[in-house]
Amino acid sequence: MATTACATDLTRAISCRDGQAATHLKLISIAVIFITSVIGISSPVLLAQRFQGKPAYDKVTLVIKCFAAGVILSTSLVHVLPDAFNALADCQVASHHPWKDFPFSGLISLIGALLALLVDVTATSHVDHHKPCHYTPIGALEDETSNSKKSVDAQLEFGVLSVSSTTNHDGEEEDQQLMKLKQRLVSQVLEIGIIFHSVIIGVTLGMSQNKCTIRPLVAALAFHQIFEGMGLGGCIAQAGFSIGTTVYMCFMFAVTTPMGIVLGMILFSVTGYDDSSPKALILEGILGSLSSGVLIYMALVDLIAADFFHNKMMGCKPWRIKACYTALVLGSASMSVLALWA
Repeated sequence: MATTACATDLTRAISCRDGQAATHLKLISIAVIFITSVIGISSPVLLAQRFQGKPAYDKVTLVIKCFAAGVILSTSLVHVLPDAFNALADCQVASHHPWKDFPFSGLISLIGALLALLVDVTATSHVDHHKPCHYTPIGALEDETSNSKKSVDAQLEFGVLSVSSTTNHDGEEEDQQLMKLKQRLVSQVLEIGIIFHSVIIGVTLGMSQNKCTIRPLVAALAFHQIFEGMGLGGCIAQAGFSIGTTVYMCFMFAVTTPMGIVLGMILFSVTGYDDSSPKALILEGILGSLSSGVLIYMALVDLIAADFFHNKMMGCKPWRIKACYTALVLGSASMSVLALWA
């Protein structure tokens, strides 16, 4: 049965191979994907700039970021990981050792998540190294609370509570600065993971000579880049980068996939490398799995958990939690629907 299926797939692939038609479609895809990438990543950034300085600014960026988290989580679980699994499960790969003996796509995704954790912990430790680290046992904490109340009463009696309030205000400003640094770190690591994935998509498309595969991918990848760009753009908007850094990060996202397509076309013209060869499938599966692990970690830990459990704004109003959860679901659904075509 497996042999018959492989033979059928081979016959279909041969009938769809047309180098001239594939090149024409790839040139169209370069322009279309670049334009849609610019639209996708710039939309949340411009929207945040529109509300900057207004009372609704923080609320808008929070909702955008939750939508972004849904897009990125769906990208990793519905698009990247299944593609990586299919590449390593291809007939030309899965019938040989060691690929048929172990689920390597899941293992490499795990490695990607652990690597993302390592980068996150290492960078965060550098950000927080100047903060004093205090550990107080529970019993001592109760005594400290009691002493704190007595101190407040004494300050009220002598009229010096304003000094304590100033100290607390300074502490809040320091926490906000550290949170901003954390958000910038998350945006940068997230862009690295997304660019990694975009390069894989571009090179794979650039090396492909299968017109039947490329034709539906042009439209599907355009919408894919819009939603993925909105996800990354939402994180960039909340991180509060300078204008130069924001433009640079948006530009890098917009040109990565088109540059990957060009690189794939060059590689094929120079080497004649077959994108359906076992080595190409193994490389695609490994890189896709690694990228998937990074994106899953970033979406769940640095975006969803950080906003829903550690963001003070989230607990202020019940409707805000509902709005953010709705945005998360809409982001996930919008990206998942695209899996019907790409």
